[in-house]
Amino acid sequence: MLEDADRAARYLELTGLDPDTLREGLGDPAVLASTLDFLANHEPDLIRAAEALAVTPEELIAARQELSQ
Repeated sequence: MLEDADRAARYLELTGLDPDTLREGLGDPAVLASTLDFLANHEPDLIRAAEALAVTPEELIAARQELSQ
């Protein structure tokens, strides 16, 4: 997520989070869900994130759905 400076800046701007708050919230399902929502709303970011994590985009979407249950 944060490897790409433009993507990171866009995410932080849209969520209102700052880097420290994001780091502190890594174990928070709401923060994780917001990250996956962000990726899901922009397919190129979703694909790049999936590639970086060695998972499929579908697995990231499934993880988002799991967090919302």
